[in-house]
Amino acid sequence: MLTPTFHLIGLPTDCNSSFTRGPAAAPQAIRAALWSDRGNLAAEDGQEIGHDFLLEDRGDLPLTETAGDDAIIRAAVAESLGAGAIPLLLGGDHAVSFPVVEAIAARHGPVNILHFDAHPDIYDDFEGNPRSHASPFARILEAGHCRRLVQVGIRTLNRHCRQQADRFGVEIVPIADFSPGRVPVLDGPLYVSLDLDGIDPSEAPGVSHPEPGGLRTREVLTVLHAQTAQIVGADVVELNPRFDSNDRTAILAAKLVREIAATAARNLR
Repeated sequence: MLTPTFHLIGLPTDCNSSFTRGPAAAPQAIRAALWSDRGNLAAEDGQEIGHDFLLEDRGDLPLTETAGDDAIIRAAVAESLGAGAIPLLLGGDHAVSFPVVEAIAARHGPVNILHFDAHPDIYDDFEGNPRSHASPFARILEAGHCRRLVQVGIRTLNRHCRQQADRFGVEIVPIADFSPGRVPVLDGPLYVSLDLDGIDPSEAPGVSHPEPGGLRTREVLTVLHAQTAQIVGADVVELNPRFDSNDRTAILAAKLVREIAATAARNLR
């Protein structure tokens, strides 16, 4: 059996961020933590990068923060899929998930999405921007690219977003009295979207919109490791190095990259 290959693709853009910018610098920070000698290349299940699965770094895309960036992202994801790899995207703000999922759905058909976040990101538009980082899942759902969206860690659900969730049939696992066993095991093809502010800011301080009362890293990993379907792509987004403390959030992001890849590799066997 061929060794599973993942393409690490950086998306250095934050033009659709609200409040503040900074996530465009995240891909390099995550790479630095991922390949640092202070860490290691083993996932928690014992699989190792370079032995049990390959992680090929494709560098950052030449994004210009214009409307043409979506096409650049779609083309890179399509190229990765065409090469038989699984694309693993490093944001960047969460707006990048729309063109990524668009390209994956063109290949695999509508996907199921497991989404970790403090925010539901289903605004019809936010502050007049329908491509805001607060809106990608509205765009994905209305385009028919997603069959089932399960959101974990949400703790900022306002009236508009509740209406949007009802409109699209979004499944939000309550954060109150959360336990990983409440998150369903999804069928494939499965896409994983992990916004770092879904994790409590005590563990992930380097984000633009910290929201107390969030998930613990161990809870995220338990939910992720429970998934058994074919994972066809993933993103790790919204690290803001401007607000990070001793690279804690970048190190966490690097660990999540390893664990997503290891879980996807395991699920192919």
